[in-house]
Amino acid sequence: MPTIASDSSRAMRGHWGRATKVGNLCRIFTVACLYTTLAGCIGGGNIRDAVPQPLLDDAQVVGYGPVRIWGDERGGVTENEVIALRKQRTAAAKVDPSINLKSVNALTISGGGSAGSFGAGILSGWTAHGDRPKFDIVTGISTGSLIAPFAFLGSQYDGQLTEAFTTVDGEDIYKRNSLFTALSTGSFTSNLPLRRMIEKYLTDDVIDQIAREHAKGRRLLIGTTNLDAERPVIWNMGAIASSKAPGRTKLFHDVVLASAAIPGVFPPVDIRVVADGKTYDEMHVDGGTSNQVFLMPASLSLKKIDRKLGVSGINRHLYVIRNGRTSPEFSVVKRRLLPIAGKSISSLLKTQGVGDVYRLYTMSKRDGIDFNFIDMPPSFTETEETPFDTKYMNALYQTGYGMGHGGVPWEKVPPGYAD
Repeated sequence: MPTIASDSSRAMRGHWGRATKVGNLCRIFTVACLYTTLAGCIGGGNIRDAVPQPLLDDAQVVGYGPVRIWGDERGGVTENEVIALRKQRTAAAKVDPSINLKSVNALTISGGGSAGSFGAGILSGWTAHGDRPKFDIVTGISTGSLIAPFAFLGSQYDGQLTEAFTTVDGEDIYKRNSLFTALSTGSFTSNLPLRRMIEKYLTDDVIDQIAREHAKGRRLLIGTTNLDAERPVIWNMGAIASSKAPGRTKLFHDVVLASAAIPGVFPPVDIRVVADGKTYDEMHVDGGTSNQVFLMPASLSLKKIDRKLGVSGINRHLYVIRNGRTSPEFSVVKRRLLPIAGKSISSLLKTQGVGDVYRLYTMSKRDGIDFNFIDMPPSFTETEETPFDTKYMNALYQTGYGMGHGGVPWEKVPPGYAD
């Protein structure tokens, strides 16, 4: 067995050094899947106290009120809550002149790993151009969950955003696990470095500021995936920030960490919940496994609510930043397991991302929302030598910054769509 571990370790070092063109994160994910499958065959997995299926809808985070909803149904967003939100905005507008009651700006930021530097660049460049709006709603998935809090708080946090996506490298994000640890934990790396990074940037002061903006009727939403239920979960981060619970900061960090927890690559995040008087644990992973981008449950129609409440004349704008490409990328795939599986997963994620953009476009058309979309341009041809390569991330950040500084060239329809 020591020989097997040694050979595997050498093979993995070689793999990490060669991973360049096919997509580093997809390759790591592929290897992790193979190891976790092997772990399941060997050990059967750790025993968990998971929420029974009949109680899934009743589970609440221990010590909190309603701070999340399912992302695939309207349940949890009631008409009364929409009315209360509007009352918050109306009251806040009396003391905050930056709040325009006739305009709502929403920003949704996708996952993409190190490609999050593109979104960071777009936002900072957009600020420099001078017409970046104050977002009333910001949503984030995976690497987008790391960007979203700073985008929500505004351009004064561009410095922190730039630092977080241009000065880090792989050692700031993950620590590789041994083969035996991977088999027992179901994850190829430890997320402790990423947790420390989250703790560094999302301080109590930052969370307090998010709570203050939440009280004005603004919303910061982060997506995770409940792996047991195979369903997306939308977390109201402002509600968590506004909580007086002693574990507020940890829960805030846990949700962001879970949103970025690529299954198999990073360990899932367990969140304690209570249902029917008993405590259970939920397993949450990368929100990108269920949605690449999101705004609200598709069944929630703002136009219908406006009509029912007698509200009119609100100009709504949606801005979608895709931290990745949506166009096909040619590369010659070697006839080997990892390149074939890696390329296939990369294609699958890209296709899912395009589908999610189309869903947002359909919702926008239905509810009269001005739709705006941007993704990485085909002209960007840099490749990563290693996962979270600082040189690559800086180059991509500068590309995004240049596009933002020159006036973001928003697309008004999804990729490939023709009126």
